[in-house]
Amino acid sequence: MTAEAHRRGLDVVVSGRDASRLREVAEGAEVRVADVNDTPALARAFDGCDVVIGCAGPFSRVGDPVVRAAITTGVHNVDTYAEQPFLRRVFDTYTEQAEQAGVRVVPAVGFDILLGDMIAHLAGARVEPLEELTIAYQTNDFDMTQGTIRSSLQVLLDGDLAYEDDQWRPAEGLAVRRTSFTLPGHSTERMTARWPGAEIVTVLRHVRARRVEIITDAAVFTPELISLMRLPADQWDAVIGQLPEGPSEERRAVADFTIVAEAVGVDGRRATGMAHATDIYGSAAVFTVEAARRLAAGEAKAGVLSPAQAFDPAAFLEGLAWHGIEWNVVAGEK
Repeated sequence: MTAEAHRRGLDVVVSGRDASRLREVAEGAEVRVADVNDTPALARAFDGCDVVIGCAGPFSRVGDPVVRAAITTGVHNVDTYAEQPFLRRVFDTYTEQAEQAGVRVVPAVGFDILLGDMIAHLAGARVEPLEELTIAYQTNDFDMTQGTIRSSLQVLLDGDLAYEDDQWRPAEGLAVRRTSFTLPGHSTERMTARWPGAEIVTVLRHVRARRVEIITDAAVFTPELISLMRLPADQWDAVIGQLPEGPSEERRAVADFTIVAEAVGVDGRRATGMAHATDIYGSAAVFTVEAARRLAAGEAKAGVLSPAQAFDPAAFLEGLAWHGIEWNVVAGEK
C-alpha cells in the first residue's frame, strides 16, 4: 500500500502499534506510532492527513476506533474490510456522523468487494428491478498472507447474511442456489459454495433486488483452511503464526481473479458483468490508493458510501485499465 501511494506521488504517513515493523514498510514515509485503543494517539496520527487508509484486521476487532477517529478529526477514510457484520455496523452507526462532519467514508475497497460492488451495479442497472443477483468469485494460484487467513476465518466465524424476498435473514442452514457456475467465455463448470461476501451489504444500497447470493469456487476451501476452521478460534493465532508470512513477489504476480455479476430482472431480462485482473494484493493496493486519491480530490459526497455510490463505476474501472483490469457488461434477452 505504501509503495503504491508513493508511486502515485502521494505524501504518506504510516501508523500502527509496532514502530519497528512500521519502519520496515515505511519506504521513507513518516512513522507515527498509535494503538487503535488509544484515541488521542490516533488523533495525533491522523493530524494533517487528507485520507486514512485502514489496512489492519480483523476489522470487527480493530475497525471501529479508526472510523471514529477519522470522523472526529475530519479525515476521509477508506478501508479494505469485508466482514459483513462490521460493514453493516459502519453504515448503520456512522453515516449520520460522517455527513454532519463532512467526512467521506468508503469501506470495502479491497480487490474483491470494490469490483463486485461496481460490476453488480453496472449489470443491475441494465435490467433492474431485479428478481435475482448472483455474484461469483474465482481465484487461481492465490496464496494468502497470515493477515488474509485471519480475516477470512473471522469472516466465516461471524456467519453469513442472506437477502431473500426483500428481507435480511441469517444464511445458516440455507442451501446455496447455484451449486455450480461456468464463467462467461469458459466451458468448464466449477463447483461452488456460499461465501459471506460484503457485497450483500453494499450492493443493496444502490441496486434494487429481491434476492442476492454470493458464491465462490469451492476450491478456495482447501484442506488447510478447513482444518483451521475446525479449530477453536483462540487457537488460530498459534497455528497461523507458524505459516509463511505471505507469498513471494513471484507468486503474488501470478495470482488472478475473476468476479462475475449475473442480474435477472423481474421481467426476465438478463445482464452479466465480469471483471478480471492479476496480482490480488497488488490490485488491492491500486484500488485502495485510487479511492483515497479520489476522496482527497473531493469526488464523493459526505457520509458512509459503498464504492459504487462514491464513484462512477465505469469511469473508475476505465481509469484502472493501465493496471490490466478487464471488464465488460453484456445485456441479453429474456
